[in-house]
Amino acid sequence: MTFTVVIPARLASTRLPNKPLADIAGLPMVVRVAQAAKRSAAAKVVVAADDALIVEACAQHGVHAILTAKHHASGSDRLAEAVDLLHLPDAAVVVNVQGDEPLIEPALIDKTAQKLIDLLPNSPGVIVSTCFHAIDSVADYQNPNVVKVVANRAGLAINFSRAPTPFWRDGFDASTQQFKALPSPAPLRHIGLYAYTAGFLRQFPTLTPAPNELCESLEQLRVLWHGYSIALVQATHAPGPGVDTPEDLARVRAIFSAFAL
Repeated sequence: MTFTVVIPARLASTRLPNKPLADIAGLPMVVRVAQAAKRSAAAKVVVAADDALIVEACAQHGVHAILTAKHHASGSDRLAEAVDLLHLPDAAVVVNVQGDEPLIEPALIDKTAQKLIDLLPNSPGVIVSTCFHAIDSVADYQNPNVVKVVANRAGLAINFSRAPTPFWRDGFDASTQQFKALPSPAPLRHIGLYAYTAGFLRQFPTLTPAPNELCESLEQLRVLWHGYSIALVQATHAPGPGVDTPEDLARVRAIFSAFAL
């Protein structure tokens, strides 16, 4: 079975205006993301944009892009429209690569897609696959912007949280409100790369948001709350930095400059 990569791209960003079009070593960021995705085994790579400026920028650099509505609340909602516009069958596997991840590794895209492809025939409750790596710093463990995932023995997610999870009771110093070190085994950092079936993407916007999803602003919790399973794939190391702020952009630009990517 093959798979399609869809890259949701939204022009508006409070922290970094026109983020998908930000220049990285002479190319718009969304084009850099698409180029990385094209180095995966994907049969097709498509940008799902909310603005004609993104579509035009992609066309100038040979990247297939489609125009979707501006009103979507999340990237998953945008992907749901995209699979309809692309006329993908319900059984098709779609990988959601974030449009602000120009350093995404093609091998990790393949690994995440293959996990779901392998499970689909005999695991009907497993409807999504995503990935993680071990956290190696106390700062990341405590950082609410670093999403943690907890797995069961079968390699399925049982929880996602912005809080330090699992909470290491004996390693917490109440006087400083800090952890002394990382627990062992190390907690797991969620990487926001997903594979789904097109059919589930069509269904997702119709599912009632989960209470903990609304609290944590983590839409993957909706999948678990409705009784579906998420399979986990381990990355060998932390991915390169994504781009959310001007500081992130400067960091990624420096990486591209150093390696002449």
